[in-house]
Amino acid sequence: MPGCIAPSAPAAIASPMRRPPWRTREIRRASMSENTMPHNDADAARQARLISLGLYERSVEASANAMMITSAEAPEYAIEYVNPAFERITGYSAGEVIGRNCRFLQGDDQDQPGLQEIRRALAEQRATNVVLRNYRKDGTLFWNHLYVAPVEDTDGAVTHFVASQYDITEIKSYEMTLRHLATHDELTGLANRSLLNDHLRGAMARAERSGSQIWVVFLDLDRFKVFNDSLGHMAGDVFLMTIAQRLQASLRATDLVARLSSDEFALVLCEQPGHRLNFLLLERIANAVQQALQFDRKDFFLTCSMGVAIYPADGVDAEQLIERADMAMFQAKERGRNNYQFYTDAINQRALERMQIGSALRAAIEREEFVLHYQPQLDLDSGRVIGTEALIRWRHPEMGLVYPDRFIGIAEETGLIVAIGDWVLRTACQETKRLQGLGHPDLRVAVNLSARQFARSDLAHGIEAALQDSGLEPCCLEIEITESLMMHDVDGAIGSLRALKDLGVRLSIDDFGTGYSSLAYLKRFPIDNLKIDRSFVSDIVSGHEEAAIVSSIISLAHNLRLQVTAEGVETEEQLAYLRNRRCNKMQGYLFSKPVPAEMLPALLGACLPAPATAL
Repeated sequence: MPGCIAPSAPAAIASPMRRPPWRTREIRRASMSENTMPHNDADAARQARLISLGLYERSVEASANAMMITSAEAPEYAIEYVNPAFERITGYSAGEVIGRNCRFLQGDDQDQPGLQEIRRALAEQRATNVVLRNYRKDGTLFWNHLYVAPVEDTDGAVTHFVASQYDITEIKSYEMTLRHLATHDELTGLANRSLLNDHLRGAMARAERSGSQIWVVFLDLDRFKVFNDSLGHMAGDVFLMTIAQRLQASLRATDLVARLSSDEFALVLCEQPGHRLNFLLLERIANAVQQALQFDRKDFFLTCSMGVAIYPADGVDAEQLIERADMAMFQAKERGRNNYQFYTDAINQRALERMQIGSALRAAIEREEFVLHYQPQLDLDSGRVIGTEALIRWRHPEMGLVYPDRFIGIAEETGLIVAIGDWVLRTACQETKRLQGLGHPDLRVAVNLSARQFARSDLAHGIEAALQDSGLEPCCLEIEITESLMMHDVDGAIGSLRALKDLGVRLSIDDFGTGYSSLAYLKRFPIDNLKIDRSFVSDIVSGHEEAAIVSSIISLAHNLRLQVTAEGVETEEQLAYLRNRRCNKMQGYLFSKPVPAEMLPALLGACLPAPATAL
């Protein structure tokens, strides 16, 4: 029988038998009769039994389940009969197995609880059933639900065992799939949160015994939702599977990577004896993410933000460590993305504030607590105000006037930025139209779009609706999009920009010079204006490199027949430098800070001072 223990010397091999042993004995008894015709009731009964045995034999032969009969003689319990299904399922012929103990079906996999039960049942000559891992002649695994029953002779002595084998490989495979899905992410195959917690608890127990550290890293892909919304979920899935493979390849055997949500991953980095954890491992992970991603024969680039919490310094509970690594990751996001931060108590305080702001933002939309301030934009040739940039502010009932750097990032993370952005667009159009009616018919307004807004398929429709509802002419609305936002998906960005251009609105690239545009792409964008980031303008008088960058941007724009707006102009020297380089427009504290809409009329008639002698 499967798993029976036999002597080390090989057993004698009997000749192959197809007919079950008791069937042979019945036929032998029948041959002693003068003929097979029944002469009395006893003969009739014996004839009926022979017929019944013949039916049983044919049933066994035709069975789809593997069946075998073994001797009841210990310790070998040699096989005496196998049916055709046994040969088909196992790959062994009857001639190869008859006379052998069936332990060969388990190969080297002898450490199975079911084998112990089989041995006990054979020794006690009783029925049993177990599940075993068996192996075919070609070495492939199949799961076998084995039923064993003793066969007694007319005197009640057990002479044989009959066994039926049910191949339950598909059922077991399904069970293993369910168990795998319970602990692994279906898309990437990475560990899920449940397995992450189990692994982290085990790692902490080992680290406590050895006095070592563990780094828990919370990793979030920067602007992944923009890709997912603009390219579609198929591209998003391809990117996630690729990133998952790269993360696994960048880790060591003792580390773990898990997927927690759409674009969020957690890593458990364990300190190895003699090797301290260091920043190079984080750099390697970041570099792996930043490699080009291919979809539809095009290259795309992602970056990541990481937060790190350390065991035991930052916590001794698995969930707490993951939570604090998450807090540190948000700090990395707030510091410009594409970096990593370690957890500190200050980060914890900032996280609590972020939670409070996130909850209050939802109420702020309903209570209409937002207002727009406008910063004038001036033409440097005439010195006159030709437009404004709309900038959101939040009049919080307790915190007072809250500036966007404290809540825009949270609004993007929670998805509330879409509703807030729609409000900004509608309000800016309405208030600009009202100001035009006060004697400034050519006044323009510039409105920034968030990444989520820009990725929406109905973007052009929403802007068209805002223009129609307000009555503002399309040429009086300038849409500002950041340089880095467009470069994530150049072809998708071009399509969206062309749809906006068809409406008649003006298009501007905000914070130009801080991203990574190439001239090949820049000339394909249907834009009207480049805005020079304030970080370059602030040092154009004293900084040689900044001055060179500003001059280059102005020359580039003019060569591409674009206009240029300088942000953050605060001094007369900066203004003179920009005028001398033929910059078209400016905005900054030199003329005015952003002001509420009701204060604009007093500024719209003012002018810049006349140009001084060129530098």
